[in-house]
Amino acid sequence: MPEGKVFLDTNIIVYAHDLSAGRKHEVALKAVLDLWNSGQGILSTQVLQEFFISVTRKIPKPIEIRGAQKIVEDLLEWEVIINDGDLILASIDLHVRYHCSFWDSMIIQAAIKGRASLLLSEDFSDGQTIRGVKIQNPFR
Repeated sequence: MPEGKVFLDTNIIVYAHDLSAGRKHEVALKAVLDLWNSGQGILSTQVLQEFFISVTRKIPKPIEIRGAQKIVEDLLEWEVIINDGDLILASIDLHVRYHCSFWDSMIIQAAIKGRASLLLSEDFSDGQTIRGVKIQNPFR
């Protein structure tokens, strides 16, 4: 893991808990475990909400609600960025400037607010840096 804080997009945490995801499961699980050990992981309320819905409804073998709730409870030990009004307004600015979806700009802005040096996601341009946050696709 790199120096500094690392923000995880929803897909990384979902793959870490989706046993049917093959290589993506292995890579994501290693990233999550490394961040547990280093204490450098950051999430947002949006990531936790999307994670809960994804693992209880969208993966091939959904996790039971109470099991998913326990995972969310554990992840709340990490630094969690709250999506407040200022973050929403700043995300709109990112949305306009970088032409990404509003929801993606919320993720990026949360990483910026949390002073992450790295954002792990498969959904953004690998290698791009936005306002000091480098985006990396761990599956490449």
